[in-house]
Formats: sequence, structure tokens, C-alpha cells
Amino acid sequence: MEDIMKNTEVVVMNFSGIYNLESFTENDGVTMLDCRDFQGVDRYCDEASVIRLKELIAPYSYRGIHFIDSGDYHYMSKFWTDKICFPFNLLVFDHHTDMQEPAFGPVLSCGDWVKETLDSNSFLQKVILVGPPEIMRSTLEASCRTRVEFHPESELLHGDGWRKYIGGHKDVPLYISIDKDLLSSKMVPTNWDQGEVPMDKFNDILSAVMTYEHVIGVDVCGECAGSLNFIDQCRACEKDNRANEEILDTVLNNS
Repeated sequence: MEDIMKNTEVVVMNFSGIYNLESFTENDGVTMLDCRDFQGVDRYCDEASVIRLKELIAPYSYRGIHFIDSGDYHYMSKFWTDKICFPFNLLVFDHHTDMQEPAFGPVLSCGDWVKETLDSNSFLQKVILVGPPEIMRSTLEASCRTRVEFHPESELLHGDGWRKYIGGHKDVPLYISIDKDLLSSKMVPTNWDQGEVPMDKFNDILSAVMTYEHVIGVDVCGECAGSLNFIDQCRACEKDNRANEEILDTVLNNS
């Protein structure tokens, strides 16, 4: 099993059309998948769309870096990790746990995909959940806690507490899922409530993870809301584009 290589695939899943305003998608080696005509995919993914989305990404590997639009589509991380057929750990950078019970019955959603992946993927050994507020620890179901390593936002904001989850999982390959709602809204505007982590601090952490862990794949979500007026959307997309370029450079330059 090889780590991510510098010539790896960069796949962009354009659900909302927001990536049309971000210039990083024009770089050589970037594959843009047009998902704008998909129905039944906004926050919740119905059965028909599950099949269609899996068919769409079938030609592409879990290896590489995948940009999956706003946090409304974070459930795509489950489909990318479903491709992994050997034991692995999942590192999730997120301001939320994404382990909530769905509001409309057993339908995959952006709010429960981590729990669904834990329940359904026999190759997933452990989830390292980094970034939610400490209060969210108590919301984890007892049945999941033995397989979830919880690191609250405070560890990222104060001192070097974040170092405790770096370099400790090299015996098992690691897939990374990043929701930019972990970051301060001053740096990156998303369409969900956000944390307070500065972009430079996050890049330092991501760089260390890429250097000291056996990373096999990465995905990124957290684009701004598509409902903004044109001027505000252009400003937001400029910040998102800058953040995506920094994350992409950090991943590829530390592979």
C-alpha cells in the first residue's frame, strides 16, 4: 500500500456550481465531475442517488484528494471510503461529530455519515474525530465510543495538545476527511456554524499528519452557501479557493 503520490488524482464534485467560481479547479490534473443535475442529494441522499453517485465515482480511486462541495454533501466521504478493502482508520476534521440520528428515518445524510460508515464498513478500525466542541463528546452513542477517538476543538486552539493524535496510527493506513467548518469564519465562510481554528494552525497540523501518518486518501468539503448574492458569493469563493489551494498544496507537498 503506497502513500498519496504527487501525481495523484484530484477529483472535484460540483454539486452546487460553486466550483465554477474557484480557479484552483482549472489547474492541470484536476477532474471536474458535474453533479448539478442530481436530485435527492441535498443534505440527504436517497437510494436512487446513492446508486448514481457510486457509479459516477467508480472510475476513480480513493487514493488522491477529492473536493466534495459544501458540508451538505459530506456523506460523499462514506462512498469514497467504501472503496477501501483493507483495514484503515478515518481521521475526520470537523466542527460537528456527523454522528447524529437522521431526522427522516434511515436515509444517509451529511449529519450521520460517520456513524453509518462505522456501522457498515467492516474495514474501518477507528474514527479519530478532531474539532467538535467538548460538549459534543457526550452525544456519542455508548456503542460507538470504543471505536471513536475524540479530540475537541480546544486541543487545536491551545498549545500542542493536537500532537497526541499524530504519529500514533502508522500501523494502520489513514484516510482523512476535512470539513472547513472547523476553521474560523474570518478565514473561510461555510454554510454551517463554524469553529475558531486559524488556517495557518490547521495547515501545520495537516502537514504533520501527512508527514507522520500513512495517508492513503483525503477529501475536503465546506464550500460557502450557494444562496448568497453574487458579490458576497464571489468574495466568499475567493476565500474558499485560497483555502482549497493551501490544503491541496499541503497534501501534495507532504506526501
